[in-house]
Amino acid sequence: MPFTHDTEDALTSAVALVNSVASTGPAGRTDPEHDVLLDPQEFEEFVDQWEWTGARDHDEAERRAVRALRPRLRALWEADGEDELVVLVNDLLRAGRALPQLVRHDEWDYHLHATSRDAPFATRWMVEAAMAMVDVLRAGEIWRLKICAADDCDDVLIDLSKNRSRRFCDAGCGNRANVAAYRARRKSGDDAARG
Repeated sequence: MPFTHDTEDALTSAVALVNSVASTGPAGRTDPEHDVLLDPQEFEEFVDQWEWTGARDHDEAERRAVRALRPRLRALWEADGEDELVVLVNDLLRAGRALPQLVRHDEWDYHLHATSRDAPFATRWMVEAAMAMVDVLRAGEIWRLKICAADDCDDVLIDLSKNRSRRFCDAGCGNRANVAAYRARRKSGDDAARG
């Protein structure tokens, strides 16, 4: 495991937030027109999976603020190298008025929080993601920030594999690529047998 549990959680939740812009729609299919952050109930279900602590307003303004955070976080994956990533991370930390502190709550032992429990929810999410990126940068692991290798997908991912070999997002792109490669090999074999 290259990072601490709280860093991995923050990175994974940032990936989910960035990718939520085109998410699984009602029929269980990926739908580029479906945005789980627009519907209040779907928003709450999406957020609940990350077990956020602290204040929540549960209103449209909070949902709007979280939606506005997506492009700022996506920019972290699209940064052109370490120096640009550092600028973006520092901007997020300044915007969130980050003040790192060790805290212990619920089942979590001591870990870092950089905002108060009363800070706006979107601010807490932004700062948690930025703090996780600090760990990525300090560890020299920016190569773990990837965009899906599928031709028809631009979702982001965090490669937490030991050998940094993950190439596809969680939307099934890896399976589709494997099936396509299998079919191409099979067709090539069939064509060679005929010719």
